[in-house]
Amino acid sequence: MTTLFDLNGKIALITGASTGIGQAIAEALATAGASVAVAARRTEKLQETVERIRQTNGVASAYTANLEDRESLPNLIGEIERSLGIPNIIVNCAGVNLRQPVDDISIESWDQTLNINLAVPFFLSRLLIGDMKKQGWGKIINIASLQSRRAFPDSMPYGASKGGVEQLTRAMSEAWSKYGINCNAIAPGFFPTELTAPVFDNPDRKQWAANQTTMGRNGKLEDLHGTAVFLASNASNYITGQTLFVDGGFTAR
Repeated sequence: MTTLFDLNGKIALITGASTGIGQAIAEALATAGASVAVAARRTEKLQETVERIRQTNGVASAYTANLEDRESLPNLIGEIERSLGIPNIIVNCAGVNLRQPVDDISIESWDQTLNINLAVPFFLSRLLIGDMKKQGWGKIINIASLQSRRAFPDSMPYGASKGGVEQLTRAMSEAWSKYGINCNAIAPGFFPTELTAPVFDNPDRKQWAANQTTMGRNGKLEDLHGTAVFLASNASNYITGQTLFVDGGFTAR
């Protein structure tokens, strides 16, 4: 049974891995044996992730990248290939939620949100598909959201992008799973991250979020570890095109 979840010999790219959910997933995959490439804009924060992984004897390398610049994505993949190898697991975790009232949304803020949350996961994943096809094996994990299914205030571009992520995941599966590439998404509930700081910094909003779950609590980052390893490993080989809600029962109500 343990071999189903063994990631030794695998190379995983996790974007947005400088903090929060991306960092937690990077640590989980490294613990399961994968060599992980962590990519984000903040070099110092990325190095903190690498050090956390190395302290538990994991293998990790940091790659500073502005993922919003889609023209630079091939350079990122080339850099990872030269130093670590070609990833056969990708976790598209980088994201942005500007939390603007609908009347304040600009063309620029709309485009920024849809680009980083929806376009980049597609274009970055597509760069790796050729090598995954050659291996006959690959795992793509997108990060969806409660807002893939539900509308929250002051988050219209974010909700649109995350609804798109759920459909993108199905479309990726339709296009690529015939080659042995599984494409799934994790939809987290409320976890303490930089994006959710406006909720967790407000005791009333934090308690409201907990009360919406059937478990009566908000998520802890370690609650994502098992799901991430499952979707990145052979344990999920016959699961594709799916969005798994890790939300304490928020969407069960």
